Amino acid sequence: MLQRGVDRQAIFFSDDDYCFYLECLGEYAARRGIGLHAYCLMTNHIHLLLTAPSVEALAGLMQDVGRRYVLHVNRTRQRSGALWQGRYKTSFLQSDRYLLPCMRYVEFNPVRARQVEAPGQYRWSSYAANALGVADMRLTPHDFYLALGKTAQARQEAYRDLCVSAPNEPAWTLIRAATQQGVVAGDELFADDIGRRLGRSVAARPRGRPRRQTAV
Repeated sequence: MLQRGVDRQAIFFSDDDYCFYLECLGEYAARRGIGLHAYCLMTNHIHLLLTAPSVEALAGLMQDVGRRYVLHVNRTRQRSGALWQGRYKTSFLQSDRYLLPCMRYVEFNPVRARQVEAPGQYRWSSYAANALGVADMRLTPHDFYLALGKTAQARQEAYRDLCVSAPNEPAWTLIRAATQQGVVAGDELFADDIGRRLGRSVAARPRGRPRRQTAV
């Protein structure tokens, strides 16, 4: 899930802002039975990896958090008006293929943005919890993360090993495109299954302009 500030402007202005957003996110995710597996809060956008019981629950979470956070920013900054750039963007993820790549995609955002050299140097992501064992009660470990090892220490070590090659992760291109288009990151069978449940197509669309049809 991706959400940006309006006109790509800043949405976080102080450490207190980051902390308040995470507090809201943890509170409302728990209320709606949503699992938060990874997150990264950048200056003007956020990345979240979530498991929600329904599309409606996810929409409710983003509305609850977004509304409360905007009130916080407007009050503390003595401002008014929109903070978010329209609706958030989301993709449906085939967990067995893309859960762990997506975790790395989310947590390596500050590295890709050249804000830090390593993900562990960035304060406002879940990497410290998933890779280094720093307590974060907001997170719900996914089954595929838990399968990395029998103990927390083993899982963290295995995840750190996976992150060594993360900057060149081939799946990132697919995950990025799927999020921008609001479609699935997964195979055709997975896309068909999600499409039937939602009553609409969520298959990835070809990039670029459609080819002209030649009359015969």
